[in-house]
Amino acid sequence: MENEVIEFDIGLGGGGRELDDDGVEIEHPIDDEEMIDSPSLNSIGGGGSFGSGSGEMYLPEGDLLDLEPYEGMEFESEEAAKAFYNSYARRVGFSTRVSSSRRSRRDGAIIQRQFVCAKEGYRNLNEKRTKDREIKRPRTITRVGCKASMSVKMQDSGKWVVSGFVRVHNHALVPPDQVHVLRSHRQISGPAKTLIDTLQAAGLGPRRIMSALIKEYGGISKVGFTEVDCRNYMRNNRQKSLEGEIQLLLDYLRQMQAENPNFFYAVQGGDDQSTSNVFWADSRARLNYTYFGDTVTFDTTYRSNRYRLPFAPLTGVNHHGQPVLFGCAFLINESEESFVWLFNTWLMAMSGRPPASITTDNDPVIGSAIAQVFPDARLRFCKWHIFKQCQEKLSHIFLKHPNFEADFHKCVNLTESIDEFESCWLALIERYDLRDHEWLQTIYSARRQWVPVYLRDTFFAEMSITQRSDSMNSYFDGYINASTNLSQFFKLYEKALESRNEKEVKADYDTMNTLPVLKTPSPMEKQASELYTRKLFARFQEELVGTLTFMASKTEDDSEIISYQVAKFGEDHRTYYVRFNVLEMKATCSCQMFEFSGLLCRHILAVFRVTNLLTLPPHYILKRWTRHARSSVTLEDHAKTVYTNYLESHTVRYNTLRHEAFKFVDEGAESVDTYDVAMAALQEAVQRVSLAAKDDGKPMMVNGRVRENSSRGRISTNPPTSNGQGTSGQTLSEDNMDQKIRELTSGLEAAKRRCEVYRANLLSVLKDIEDHKLQLSIKVQNVKISMKDGL
Repeated sequence: MENEVIEFDIGLGGGGRELDDDGVEIEHPIDDEEMIDSPSLNSIGGGGSFGSGSGEMYLPEGDLLDLEPYEGMEFESEEAAKAFYNSYARRVGFSTRVSSSRRSRRDGAIIQRQFVCAKEGYRNLNEKRTKDREIKRPRTITRVGCKASMSVKMQDSGKWVVSGFVRVHNHALVPPDQVHVLRSHRQISGPAKTLIDTLQAAGLGPRRIMSALIKEYGGISKVGFTEVDCRNYMRNNRQKSLEGEIQLLLDYLRQMQAENPNFFYAVQGGDDQSTSNVFWADSRARLNYTYFGDTVTFDTTYRSNRYRLPFAPLTGVNHHGQPVLFGCAFLINESEESFVWLFNTWLMAMSGRPPASITTDNDPVIGSAIAQVFPDARLRFCKWHIFKQCQEKLSHIFLKHPNFEADFHKCVNLTESIDEFESCWLALIERYDLRDHEWLQTIYSARRQWVPVYLRDTFFAEMSITQRSDSMNSYFDGYINASTNLSQFFKLYEKALESRNEKEVKADYDTMNTLPVLKTPSPMEKQASELYTRKLFARFQEELVGTLTFMASKTEDDSEIISYQVAKFGEDHRTYYVRFNVLEMKATCSCQMFEFSGLLCRHILAVFRVTNLLTLPPHYILKRWTRHARSSVTLEDHAKTVYTNYLESHTVRYNTLRHEAFKFVDEGAESVDTYDVAMAALQEAVQRVSLAAKDDGKPMMVNGRVRENSSRGRISTNPPTSNGQGTSGQTLSEDNMDQKIRELTSGLEAAKRRCEVYRANLLSVLKDIEDHKLQLSIKVQNVKISMKDGL
């Protein structure tokens, strides 16, 4: 077979090194060293071909498949020689790379190549080092000075001939069932790419796709590549797809802004950056923030492998406890710089008003960006994401100790104070011998950002401290799933917006047109039913009814502040502490429910009950939870009708007198002498109060003159003469004057009453106008929905 020409009909693709998003070569855990100095080689595929790119490489048939290189062997091209040596290497059990080349001095063309075993030579230990930086992730040393190689050179005829061949290796060769992991033999064939594309579009991840490929090809060794290769191929697919689809997104945003000038969008680096980060917020999202922007959730769910879509909405909670949108972002580059840009851009779109609190995933990069842009906002990591991580990081503990999960939840959710949590956590770690667990130490160091007892003093708009709120559910759940791509995103995005808006309209309709069932005769319950939305009222009613099983006992009274212990009947071991300022009608509870959710807890309501506070003080009614939360007319400022005004003022007077009376009784009962003095003073006070009650609002006539108590703010209208008496002529004139004053006073009082009626009627009209506007809005939405359904 001397000088026999072996013809290879080949179609080599552009292989190239595998790079990550930042252009750095991907380090593979298996034989990563082997191909550092050469481009990846094409490997043999099934059925006698190996290929790549758009073409297929056809191998020699029959006995030629078992050929071993020899000097004088000829090839049609350099690529054919390289492919043959790689095919030989796969059969024998080693990986190859290109070692050196020689160029023509005449035209610079390559005229000589040397293909070697990947273990040829030795690694330069000083490579990739700089003056001030060491290699962060040193690779395993795999080069052992192997001499096995094949050299080829080009002849004048254009053919390539083997000029040297070394067969012997100084290391063990790889058995056939492991040769597929060698770098030069790992190549995703055309049919495999097609199958990966199909399964990726269906939402499957790399692990499940590899399982399908192994089953399809009959074993991992016949697949021809590893899961790492599959993962890299899928990631590159997504990156290429996004580059084209981001342009579609920008076109969509430009169209939306053209239709509505209040539509806001921004691209990091400018509109010409088709693969950069993008943020947008429509006019409704910006309006939502003006009403409900006190707390924000940065939803990073979609950035996870669950969806494989770099999409992150910013959401909040409306007056019905429903999620509401504040803006959306596509994050191609998820660096700290990108998040800082996003938060600054979003803040600009929201008129520069930062939120009081932010909830996001436990991500140090996001946390650092939030600290820079919102230094005064309280950062909270989503507790439920941490619980999910707990199931992954501590799965072996869950299997070994079935009670651990329940104990962990109890420690986090049911502890009532910081000291109780710290004690419980220490006991948990000791009980299950987890003192040295690195992940538990990490989340414990961040406990102030996710454990409820550390967060109760900040408003997060959640109805329960221990249960997950609807607001924590992703705004686009049920619309965007694992197979969603940008081409499908626009329709699903608009559909989600429409559905969420419709749910809010429905909740508004139910609030305005249905009456809740009252469970107590309390004026406070009736007041709340007329102010709160249905869902919020139901939550308040639950707390109010809960007071019936609680007892409030006074423990301390220091003039203005009264302290109470509040406990459920029969559960004295679980006590809450309430401090109540009687004069200001302000209370604080150790559970801090109002600070966290904006609704009063049953413990404070129990104190209100025993102190005869009949209605909610205005400072405990947050506008964002009322049915008029979106109203431009601040009706809650006038929510106290004449009846409510009476109740409130009566309550203030009652509590003030009651507080002073208790002090009077305590001091009067000290001895017999003080008791006698107190009783005499009390009897005199009773007579004077009784007299004042009879004459309330009536002028007192003294010697024909109108004279009233200075305590009621009125003065004599007819002072006496210098000798203390007036003349009879003066008396007649003064009588006429007194009559005139009485008439004027009566007219003034009547005018005041009419003004009160007019004011009440005006407020009622304003309220009716707001209700009518809301009903019209509901009708318009219903008409739009019916028209769309008709189309």
